[in-house]
Amino acid sequence: MIEEWTAFINSSGARNHVVFLSDHDILMTQRLVQGVDLWINTPRRPWEACGTSGMKVLANGGINLSELDGWWAEAYKPELGWALGDGREHGDDTAWEAQEAEDLYGLLEEEVIPAFYARDEHGIPRAWVARMRESMARLTPRFSSNRAVRQYTEEYYIPAAKAYHERVAEKRLKAAHIVSWQRDLAGKWANLRFGEVKVETRGKSHLFMIHVYLNKIDPDDVSVQLYADGMNGEAPARKEMSRGEPLVGAMNGYVYRTEVAAARPAADYTARIIPRCPGATVPLEARQIFWQR
Repeated sequence: MIEEWTAFINSSGARNHVVFLSDHDILMTQRLVQGVDLWINTPRRPWEACGTSGMKVLANGGINLSELDGWWAEAYKPELGWALGDGREHGDDTAWEAQEAEDLYGLLEEEVIPAFYARDEHGIPRAWVARMRESMARLTPRFSSNRAVRQYTEEYYIPAAKAYHERVAEKRLKAAHIVSWQRDLAGKWANLRFGEVKVETRGKSHLFMIHVYLNKIDPDDVSVQLYADGMNGEAPARKEMSRGEPLVGAMNGYVYRTEVAAARPAADYTARIIPRCPGATVPLEARQIFWQR
Protein backbone atom coordinates (compact mmCIF):
# COMPACT_ATOMS: atom_id res chain seq x y z
CA MET A 1 0.00 0.00 0.00
CA ILE A 2 2.86 2.37 0.82
CA GLU A 3 4.45 1.61 -2.56
CA GLU A 4 1.16 2.42 -4.27
CA TRP A 5 0.90 5.73 -2.44
CA THR A 6 4.44 6.83 -3.27
CA ALA A 7 3.95 5.80 -6.92
CA PHE A 8 0.75 7.87 -7.03
CA ILE A 9 2.48 10.90 -5.52
CA ASN A 10 5.32 10.70 -8.04
CA SER A 11 3.17 10.09 -11.11
CA SER A 12 0.05 12.20 -10.55
CA GLY A 13 1.50 15.69 -10.33
CA ALA A 14 0.79 15.76 -6.58
CA ARG A 15 4.47 15.71 -5.60
CA ASN A 16 4.54 19.43 -4.84
CA HIS A 17 1.51 19.12 -2.59
CA VAL A 18 1.94 15.79 -0.76
CA VAL A 19 4.64 14.61 1.62
CA PHE A 20 5.01 11.00 2.75
CA LEU A 21 6.50 10.84 6.24
CA SER A 22 8.28 7.59 7.07
CA ASP A 23 9.27 6.28 10.51
CA HIS A 24 6.50 8.17 12.28
CA ASP A 25 7.37 8.57 15.99
CA ILE A 26 6.70 10.83 18.97
CA LEU A 27 9.23 13.47 17.95
CA MET A 28 7.71 13.75 14.48
CA THR A 29 4.23 13.93 16.02
CA GLN A 30 5.32 16.89 18.14
CA ARG A 31 6.27 18.75 14.99
CA LEU A 32 3.06 17.84 13.22
CA VAL A 33 0.58 18.79 15.94
CA GLN A 34 2.32 22.11 16.57
CA GLY A 35 2.18 23.21 12.95
CA VAL A 36 -1.06 21.81 11.51
CA ASP A 37 -4.24 23.84 11.02
CA LEU A 38 -6.55 21.03 9.95
CA TRP A 39 -6.22 17.39 11.08
CA ILE A 40 -7.90 15.05 8.59
CA ASN A 41 -8.48 11.45 9.67
CA THR A 42 -10.37 9.10 7.38
CA PRO A 43 -10.34 5.53 8.72
CA ARG A 44 -12.94 3.04 7.56
CA ARG A 45 -15.38 2.73 10.47
CA PRO A 46 -15.13 0.85 12.86
CA TRP A 47 -11.33 0.51 12.57
CA GLU A 48 -10.37 3.70 14.41
CA ALA A 49 -8.97 2.35 17.67
CA CYS A 50 -9.37 5.64 19.50
CA GLY A 51 -7.96 8.69 17.74
CA THR A 52 -5.38 10.09 20.14
CA SER A 53 -3.62 11.93 17.33
CA GLY A 54 -6.69 14.11 16.86
CA MET A 55 -6.79 14.75 20.59
CA LYS A 56 -3.17 15.96 20.62
CA VAL A 57 -4.03 18.54 17.98
CA LEU A 58 -6.55 20.23 20.29
CA ALA A 59 -4.09 21.93 22.64
CA ASN A 60 -2.15 23.27 19.64
CA GLY A 61 -5.16 24.97 18.05
CA GLY A 62 -5.69 22.46 15.25
CA ILE A 63 -9.22 21.66 14.09
CA ASN A 64 -10.41 18.13 13.34
CA LEU A 65 -12.09 16.88 10.19
CA SER A 66 -12.58 13.18 10.85
CA GLU A 67 -14.71 10.11 10.40
CA LEU A 68 -17.42 9.68 13.04
CA ASP A 69 -15.51 6.90 14.75
CA GLY A 70 -13.37 6.55 17.88
CA TRP A 71 -13.18 9.68 20.00
CA TRP A 72 -14.58 11.98 17.29
CA ALA A 73 -17.92 10.15 17.34
CA GLU A 74 -18.16 11.23 20.99
CA ALA A 75 -16.64 14.70 20.69
CA TYR A 76 -17.98 16.09 17.41
CA LYS A 77 -20.27 19.11 17.32
CA PRO A 78 -20.74 21.33 14.23
CA GLU A 79 -19.20 24.32 15.98
CA LEU A 80 -16.05 22.35 16.92
CA GLY A 81 -14.93 20.90 13.59
CA TRP A 82 -16.16 18.82 10.66
CA ALA A 83 -17.33 15.22 10.39
CA LEU A 84 -17.49 12.51 7.76
CA GLY A 85 -19.87 9.58 7.62
CA ASP A 86 -23.12 8.76 9.34
CA GLY A 87 -21.69 6.95 12.38
CA ARG A 88 -22.53 3.51 10.97
CA GLU A 89 -20.52 0.62 9.53
CA HIS A 90 -20.66 0.06 5.77
CA GLY A 91 -18.02 -2.65 5.36
CA ASP A 92 -16.33 -2.79 1.95
CA ASP A 93 -19.11 -0.89 0.16
CA THR A 94 -17.21 0.90 -2.61
CA ALA A 95 -20.21 3.10 -3.39
CA TRP A 96 -20.21 4.39 0.18
CA GLU A 97 -16.46 5.04 0.10
CA ALA A 98 -16.91 6.99 -3.14
CA GLN A 99 -19.65 9.01 -1.46
CA GLU A 100 -17.44 9.74 1.54
CA ALA A 101 -14.62 10.84 -0.75
CA GLU A 102 -17.06 13.17 -2.49
CA ASP A 103 -18.24 14.47 0.89
CA LEU A 104 -14.65 15.09 2.01
CA TYR A 105 -13.78 17.17 -1.04
CA GLY A 106 -17.12 18.96 -0.77
CA LEU A 107 -16.40 19.95 2.82
CA LEU A 108 -12.91 21.15 1.94
CA GLU A 109 -14.08 23.16 -1.04
CA GLU A 110 -17.29 24.62 0.33
CA GLU A 111 -16.61 25.08 4.06
CA VAL A 112 -13.08 24.45 5.30
CA ILE A 113 -10.97 26.34 2.78
CA PRO A 114 -13.33 29.38 2.55
CA ALA A 115 -13.33 29.62 6.37
CA PHE A 116 -9.52 29.52 6.47
CA TYR A 117 -8.99 32.17 3.80
CA ALA A 118 -11.85 34.52 4.69
CA ARG A 119 -9.81 37.24 6.46
CA ASP A 120 -10.82 40.57 7.98
CA GLU A 121 -8.97 43.84 7.47
CA HIS A 122 -6.29 42.65 9.89
CA GLY A 123 -5.74 39.39 8.05
CA ILE A 124 -7.45 37.31 10.74
CA PRO A 125 -9.81 34.46 9.74
CA ARG A 126 -12.49 35.25 12.32
CA ALA A 127 -14.74 32.23 11.66
CA TRP A 128 -11.76 29.87 11.75
CA VAL A 129 -10.42 31.33 14.98
CA ALA A 130 -13.85 31.14 16.60
CA ARG A 131 -14.09 27.42 15.78
CA MET A 132 -10.51 26.88 16.94
CA ARG A 133 -11.14 28.60 20.29
CA GLU A 134 -14.39 26.67 20.82
CA SER A 135 -12.63 23.38 20.07
CA MET A 136 -9.78 24.13 22.46
CA ALA A 137 -12.04 25.37 25.27
CA ARG A 138 -14.57 22.55 25.18
CA LEU A 139 -12.56 19.50 24.11
CA THR A 140 -9.07 19.90 25.61
CA PRO A 141 -10.26 19.45 29.24
CA ARG A 142 -12.21 16.29 28.28
CA PHE A 143 -9.72 14.58 25.97
CA SER A 144 -6.41 14.88 27.77
CA SER A 145 -4.06 12.53 29.60
CA ASN A 146 -4.49 14.65 32.76
CA ARG A 147 -8.24 14.03 32.77
CA ALA A 148 -7.83 10.34 31.92
CA VAL A 149 -5.24 9.65 34.63
CA ARG A 150 -7.22 11.60 37.23
CA GLN A 151 -10.44 9.76 36.37
CA TYR A 152 -8.80 6.33 36.42
CA THR A 153 -7.13 7.15 39.74
CA GLU A 154 -10.28 8.45 41.42
CA GLU A 155 -12.75 5.93 40.01
CA TYR A 156 -10.65 2.76 39.78
CA TYR A 157 -7.17 2.73 41.33
CA ILE A 158 -8.02 4.28 44.71
CA PRO A 159 -11.25 2.25 45.17
CA ALA A 160 -9.36 -0.91 44.13
CA ALA A 161 -6.61 -0.23 46.67
CA LYS A 162 -9.18 0.48 49.38
CA ALA A 163 -11.08 -2.72 48.55
CA TYR A 164 -7.85 -4.74 48.71
CA HIS A 165 -7.00 -3.46 52.18
CA GLU A 166 -10.53 -4.19 53.37
CA ARG A 167 -10.36 -7.74 52.05
CA VAL A 168 -7.04 -8.63 53.62
CA ALA A 169 -7.98 -7.17 57.01
CA GLU A 170 -9.00 -9.49 59.85
CA LYS A 171 -7.24 -12.51 58.36
CA ARG A 172 -8.91 -12.03 54.96
CA LEU A 173 -12.36 -12.64 56.41
CA LYS A 174 -14.10 -10.43 53.82
CA ALA A 175 -12.24 -12.03 50.92
CA ALA A 176 -13.26 -15.47 52.12
CA HIS A 177 -16.88 -14.35 52.37
CA ILE A 178 -16.87 -13.07 48.77
CA VAL A 179 -15.38 -16.32 47.47
CA SER A 180 -18.02 -18.32 49.38
CA TRP A 181 -20.75 -16.07 47.95
CA GLN A 182 -19.46 -16.57 44.40
CA ARG A 183 -19.43 -20.36 44.76
CA ASP A 184 -22.88 -20.44 46.32
CA LEU A 185 -24.38 -18.35 43.51
CA ALA A 186 -22.73 -20.43 40.81
CA GLY A 187 -24.27 -23.60 42.20
CA LYS A 188 -27.80 -22.24 42.63
CA TRP A 189 -28.21 -19.69 39.83
CA ALA A 190 -29.93 -22.09 37.43
CA ASN A 191 -32.88 -22.42 39.85
CA LEU A 192 -34.05 -18.81 39.49
CA ARG A 193 -37.51 -18.24 38.00
CA PHE A 194 -39.78 -15.33 37.11
CA GLY A 195 -43.50 -15.76 37.55
CA GLU A 196 -46.51 -13.51 37.00
CA VAL A 197 -45.90 -9.95 35.81
CA LYS A 198 -48.48 -7.21 36.31
CA VAL A 199 -48.20 -3.64 35.00
CA GLU A 200 -50.63 -0.87 35.88
CA THR A 201 -50.40 2.65 34.48
CA ARG A 202 -51.59 5.41 36.79
CA GLY A 203 -51.30 8.92 35.47
CA LYS A 204 -47.64 9.57 34.78
CA SER A 205 -46.31 6.30 36.23
CA HIS A 206 -46.08 2.60 35.41
CA LEU A 207 -46.43 0.32 38.45
CA PHE A 208 -44.69 -3.05 38.05
CA MET A 209 -45.38 -6.10 40.21
CA ILE A 210 -43.39 -9.27 39.50
CA HIS A 211 -43.33 -12.67 41.17
CA VAL A 212 -39.77 -13.92 41.64
CA TYR A 213 -38.79 -17.42 42.75
CA LEU A 214 -35.31 -17.40 44.27
CA ASN A 215 -35.49 -21.01 45.48
CA LYS A 216 -32.33 -21.61 47.55
CA ILE A 217 -30.67 -18.22 46.92
CA ASP A 218 -30.63 -15.73 49.80
CA PRO A 219 -32.69 -12.63 48.78
CA ASP A 220 -29.88 -10.42 50.09
CA ASP A 221 -27.44 -12.01 47.62
CA VAL A 222 -29.22 -10.71 44.50
CA SER A 223 -30.72 -7.53 43.14
CA VAL A 224 -33.96 -7.54 41.13
CA GLN A 225 -34.02 -4.65 38.68
CA LEU A 226 -36.23 -3.17 36.00
CA TYR A 227 -34.13 -2.44 32.92
CA ALA A 228 -34.66 -0.51 29.68
CA ASP A 229 -32.19 0.28 26.90
CA GLY A 230 -30.99 3.87 26.68
CA MET A 231 -32.58 6.29 24.21
CA ASN A 232 -30.94 9.02 22.12
CA GLY A 233 -27.46 8.13 23.33
CA GLU A 234 -28.42 8.14 27.01
CA ALA A 235 -27.40 5.46 29.50
CA PRO A 236 -29.73 2.49 30.06
CA ALA A 237 -32.43 2.87 32.72
CA ARG A 238 -31.96 0.63 35.78
CA LYS A 239 -34.45 0.73 38.63
CA GLU A 240 -34.05 -1.36 41.77
CA MET A 241 -37.22 -3.27 42.67
CA SER A 242 -38.22 -3.59 46.33
CA ARG A 243 -38.93 -6.97 47.86
CA GLY A 244 -42.43 -7.33 49.29
CA GLU A 245 -44.49 -10.09 50.81
CA PRO A 246 -43.61 -13.79 50.38
CA LEU A 247 -45.56 -15.81 47.84
CA VAL A 248 -47.90 -18.28 49.51
CA GLY A 249 -46.89 -21.90 48.92
CA ALA A 250 -43.56 -21.01 47.26
CA MET A 251 -40.11 -21.71 48.60
CA ASN A 252 -38.29 -18.41 48.81
CA GLY A 253 -40.66 -16.64 46.42
CA TYR A 254 -41.48 -12.95 46.76
CA VAL A 255 -43.41 -10.13 45.15
CA TYR A 256 -41.14 -7.38 43.83
CA ARG A 257 -42.47 -3.90 43.02
CA THR A 258 -41.28 -0.63 41.56
CA GLU A 259 -42.58 2.48 39.84
CA VAL A 260 -41.18 4.22 36.75
CA ALA A 261 -42.20 7.28 34.78
CA ALA A 262 -44.67 6.64 31.95
CA ALA A 263 -42.65 8.82 29.57
CA ARG A 264 -41.90 5.66 27.58
CA PRO A 265 -44.00 2.50 27.03
CA ALA A 266 -44.11 -0.12 29.76
CA ALA A 267 -43.12 -2.70 27.13
CA ASP A 268 -39.66 -1.08 26.98
CA TYR A 269 -38.88 -2.47 30.44
CA THR A 270 -37.66 -5.95 31.33
CA ALA A 271 -36.98 -7.43 34.75
CA ARG A 272 -33.62 -9.00 35.50
CA ILE A 273 -31.72 -10.47 38.43
CA ILE A 274 -28.04 -9.76 39.06
CA PRO A 275 -25.70 -10.73 41.93
CA ARG A 276 -25.26 -8.45 44.94
CA CYS A 277 -22.67 -8.59 47.70
CA PRO A 278 -21.19 -5.71 49.74
CA GLY A 279 -17.59 -5.21 48.69
CA ALA A 280 -17.81 -7.30 45.52
CA THR A 281 -17.49 -5.72 42.08
CA VAL A 282 -20.40 -6.74 39.85
CA PRO A 283 -20.24 -7.80 37.04
CA LEU A 284 -16.44 -8.08 37.18
CA GLU A 285 -16.49 -10.68 39.95
CA ALA A 286 -19.94 -12.16 39.35
CA ARG A 287 -21.10 -12.16 35.74
CA GLN A 288 -24.40 -14.00 36.17
CA ILE A 289 -27.55 -12.33 34.90
CA PHE A 290 -31.08 -13.74 34.64
CA TRP A 291 -33.58 -12.04 32.33
CA GLN A 292 -37.34 -12.15 32.41
CA ARG A 293 -38.58 -13.93 29.28
